[in-house]
Amino acid sequence: MSRLQRALAETAAAVADEMERLLPVADGLEARVFEGMRYAIMAGGKRLRPFLVVTSAELFNVSKESALRAAAAVEMVHTYSLVHDDLPAMDNDDLRRGKPTCHVKFGEATAILVGDALLTQAFGILADPATHSDPEVRCALVGALAAAAGATGMVGGQMMDLEAENRTLDIGAITRLQRMKTGELIAFSCEAGAILGKAQDVHRHALKAYAHDLGLAFQITDDLLDTLGSEKDLGKKVGKDAGAGKATFVSILGVARARAQALMLADQAVAHLDLFEEKADLLRDVARYVVERRK
Repeated sequence: MSRLQRALAETAAAVADEMERLLPVADGLEARVFEGMRYAIMAGGKRLRPFLVVTSAELFNVSKESALRAAAAVEMVHTYSLVHDDLPAMDNDDLRRGKPTCHVKFGEATAILVGDALLTQAFGILADPATHSDPEVRCALVGALAAAAGATGMVGGQMMDLEAENRTLDIGAITRLQRMKTGELIAFSCEAGAILGKAQDVHRHALKAYAHDLGLAFQITDDLLDTLGSEKDLGKKVGKDAGAGKATFVSILGVARARAQALMLADQAVAHLDLFEEKADLLRDVARYVVERRK
């Protein structure tokens, strides 16, 4: 097992424990939504975004408790987006992480509420003094996550993705779509450690630049896996974008050029970390992992 694999596994376990502790439990009529929240968020996955939060926080000697709470909040937002994206009104998927999607398991209405609950829970965690003693830091986290997740970020990107079914997008439009839909939450995940650590602007900007290149490399690799991968390996349906007639990095660039672009972006991402020297080696490993993964 490589250094990165060990670190990913350790962080995934720690974040899972933190989410288990933070998720509410109820036995009244509302209990089904809590069951759905746990089902969706405990289904596994790479936990890449929480890992980026924790690893970026380590650059600035942030306490483990603060980093894990912020990491859990990010994963809740990410999971909410998956629950809603899988709905029949959106991507209409019935498999996620190798398991039935939330709406298949619990029904559409409950799945909508599960997503709503995870999203609001995330902001409650960031606003809690247990995440950081400084209210300005907590406000900065809430504001940055709202921007990354809302209409100017992830939600706006999803809207563009839906519109893409009815029109032809060029490479510039696809890049903007993916920066918003995928890249902004990845960027927040990297920036969160700097916010928690009250880092200098130069450090925040370096991490954000790293994350933007990383996010695009991640999405191009996702497009490649959707074209070349298998449902068994990925734990979800493949070929969806092609089936919907959507333009992707692969459909425009071709497999070889798309792969070369992903590798170039990974190299660019790594270059942004020079000012952190060897302290950022795990983040460098992530950039390589993102373009080499097979699922």
